[in-house]
Amino acid sequence: QRQMCIRDRLDAALFLFVLAIFALGVRRPFIWVLLYLYIDILSPQKIGWGLMQMFPLSLIAFCAAFGGWLMTDTKKDVRFTFRQGLLVVLLLWCFYTLQGSPFPEPAQEKWDWVWKAMFFAIFLPFTLMTRLRLEAAAMTMVLTVGAIIISASMKTALGGGGYEQLYFFVNDNSGLYESSTLSTVAIGIIPLVLWFSRHGTIFAPDWRVKLFCYALVFACLMIPVGTEARTGLVCIAVLAVLALRDVKRRALFLLAGGLLGMMAIPFLPQSYFERMSTISSHDGDQSASTRVAVWEWTWDYVAENPRGGGFDIYRANKFTYRMPERTGEGNTQSIEYKEVVDEGRAFHSAYFEVLGEQGYLGFLVWIWLQLLGLWHMERIRRKWRKRTGEGERWQAPFATALQYAHIIYLVGALFQGIAYQPFIMMLIGLQIALHVYCKRLDSPQNKGIRSTRGPSGARKGGPAVAAREAALR
Repeated sequence: QRQMCIRDRLDAALFLFVLAIFALGVRRPFIWVLLYLYIDILSPQKIGWGLMQMFPLSLIAFCAAFGGWLMTDTKKDVRFTFRQGLLVVLLLWCFYTLQGSPFPEPAQEKWDWVWKAMFFAIFLPFTLMTRLRLEAAAMTMVLTVGAIIISASMKTALGGGGYEQLYFFVNDNSGLYESSTLSTVAIGIIPLVLWFSRHGTIFAPDWRVKLFCYALVFACLMIPVGTEARTGLVCIAVLAVLALRDVKRRALFLLAGGLLGMMAIPFLPQSYFERMSTISSHDGDQSASTRVAVWEWTWDYVAENPRGGGFDIYRANKFTYRMPERTGEGNTQSIEYKEVVDEGRAFHSAYFEVLGEQGYLGFLVWIWLQLLGLWHMERIRRKWRKRTGEGERWQAPFATALQYAHIIYLVGALFQGIAYQPFIMMLIGLQIALHVYCKRLDSPQNKGIRSTRGPSGARKGGPAVAAREAALR
């Protein structure tokens, strides 16, 4: 009875919190965009069990966000970009391949959340027209996924964890609550967390903010340990390599990283080492062996069906592979290979997921979308990194953080079917918004307004110029 009472209070608290954010949005409709980010990432309706499940909160929040933007936001500086066009093409192609799917029910179930994630990624940049909004969206994403990360890392530190044994807010192995996905996202947001510790304006980066950011980075690094996800270890290695690009003393950085790694070894459980040891070879691990077999099947399937088979076409696979089986003990061990027949195995790779489901055209559009994002962030980084003017020092680090997060995702996606993961689609929306924002600042009109300022920053040209600058802002 006491547990039921606690659950009722938790459910009521979550529901009242969401209602309070809805109420705040009446005065500032952009808050509804942030609310949708929060609901779509955390899924509070899965945490609650009564009031939280009575209403379609995600749909209500999206309608409020879209309606608020439609009725109150200025559309003067709205630009429809090429990457948004790629998202539209991919969305339409996914709908086309959905028709006549061999597995209509599971395909429809996947379509129900994929189209929402992609549509919101197309819509999100229209709402992020200022630095404050860009930062607010990024902060909401980081703090919301940070809530899951902090909870899971505390359980790991207190002795919990293990492969498929680290429990989060909900007993659900989908979305961000899947261990490998959470590990990838946890490592991917570290550059963004560090950006907030240096350039944030919503919470000024004083010692308290920096302490929280560094503690959150430590919690992110704990997730691959607690989940024992092999992908998480690979992502940490990728992040370390990327960090070499920005650190001034690379030798000292490598030495410090090596020492920290050696200091952490005694505290890692034996099960973690056993799990990580399977990275070096896929032959002795059934999970890795089936992935390779599925990828081979997918390649052959697309060769015969160039347009793909639609969502969840992996359910049609069936294959045979050989697995080594060790017998005996010590020096008398012998290895015999046995044939294993398997079917209906998931892709376990975003690349093969898109290739198998959407064919060559869908894969080309999807990979173009990813690579173009990396290139846009690199251009912003190079163009803005040497600028020292007021309000011009945060763009290059922000673009770098988004680029590194995207690279880590692309590496982690090699081993997970997360091609349409909503958090990643939000990340793409942030990249598009930053690209549009920086292009607008570099527009001839804006440069002309900045040139009217004197050395002290005062405006030249009187009230007319001041009014024009205010309108642009």
